[in-house]
Amino acid sequence: MSHKLTVITTPGAPQAVGPYSLGLATESLVFVSGQIPLDPATGELVSAEFGPQAERALANLAAVVSAAGCPLDQVIKVNVYLTDLGRFGEFNEIYGRFFGGHRPARAVVQVSALPRGAQVEVEAVVAR
Repeated sequence: MSHKLTVITTPGAPQAVGPYSLGLATESLVFVSGQIPLDPATGELVSAEFGPQAERALANLAAVVSAAGCPLDQVIKVNVYLTDLGRFGEFNEIYGRFFGGHRPARAVVQVSALPRGAQVEVEAVVAR
């Protein structure tokens, strides 16, 4: 069975820093690649501070979700990668404000490093 795939692009999120798409959509699902806290206009990290990085990574994720024609309340699964799990509580506060009352399934893991020196990366699966 073959699925038609649609490549998702948007100027609202930084372009891919490797050979991958910002997102790929099937008829029923959107897969959003990991978003790090790069400013879409400059391609540079938005800040050295964790809070602004988390907010920007989530904003980049939202831009790709929106470009796929989906609202944030259709996000069904989020994977979060932090370079310091000690920031888990701070991330939860930012994440909670970002999603409001919507509570997607989620995993948070600590990793040793992320591209471009980022402290946080988020990816998602979205119902279409």
